[in-house]
Amino acid sequence: MRLLIRSLLLLLAGLVFFLLAGIVAVWAPDQPVSALVSRWAQAPSQFVPVGTMLVHLRDEGPRDDPAPIVLLHGTSDSLHTWDGWSAALRGQRRVIRFDLPGFGLTGPDPQADYSIDAYVRFVLAVLDTLGVQTFVLGGNSLGGQIAWQTAYAQPQRVRQLVLVDAAGYPVPPQDVPVGFRLARSWPANHLLEWVFPRGLVRSSLRNVFGDPDQVSADVIDRYYDMAVRAGNRRALVQRLALSEPDESRRIRDLRIPTLVLWGERDRLIPLQSARRFAQDIPGAQLVVLEGLGHVPQLEDAPRSVAEVQRFLGITPQR
Repeated sequence: MRLLIRSLLLLLAGLVFFLLAGIVAVWAPDQPVSALVSRWAQAPSQFVPVGTMLVHLRDEGPRDDPAPIVLLHGTSDSLHTWDGWSAALRGQRRVIRFDLPGFGLTGPDPQADYSIDAYVRFVLAVLDTLGVQTFVLGGNSLGGQIAWQTAYAQPQRVRQLVLVDAAGYPVPPQDVPVGFRLARSWPANHLLEWVFPRGLVRSSLRNVFGDPDQVSADVIDRYYDMAVRAGNRRALVQRLALSEPDESRRIRDLRIPTLVLWGERDRLIPLQSARRFAQDIPGAQLVVLEGLGHVPQLEDAPRSVAEVQRFLGITPQR
């Protein structure tokens, strides 16, 4: 009997050990922005005060550009998603990109307002702070929706519009990354603030790439670090919990030269939305990038930025 009890206790101890080891392996409390700056905010990054926030921003290229190119990232992304585009454009054009509230190193909005209207006000406030009055505006996914809503709100300031797999129409996704599904689900969304497996980031990224094997370890590291930046996971839950009205009727009122750039294999915002943008915006150009997914600027920067250069009339530098 004693031998049986001892064996059961040893088994229980072993189970507890492996359970604790598993929790430790995925335990991921918030990280202060100071712990991430050395890797993710090297030059030319700067932190610019805008209202009550310090905005992580990169502003590159010639300052005499009359219409700088402003690039807005999507949900759970950061300004780094545009690295390839910026490298190709900054030799001839001024390129401005920044982390939106709730994401990247900018971090959460003190008012926890993650509505599209709040994002539009934020974008205009950043550009006002930089003294930029007219600009080309591009955005991916959520950033694309913010871009066209900004163009709707201030059409006199937006010279041209680049919509990259942009949100805006109530089109159901073919598939949703597991990270987004968990962030919408109680109680998993609360657990994610403390338990955050790196494999979750990897799986979510593979979901939005046209070729999942192109997801690199460096990209996984970046998305992981941006997610654990203090306050960002809670901000994501708050953002995804919002129920906003369908404003897609506004798209037909846009009278701005527009490039609609889409990954053929986008399963989060399918190609149906691209065709609707091209149909509803007078004169819009539609370019579908074969084999790419939801983030073509990240998955294949040279091929996707070449279409932007063509649209803007920029001759690529050799």
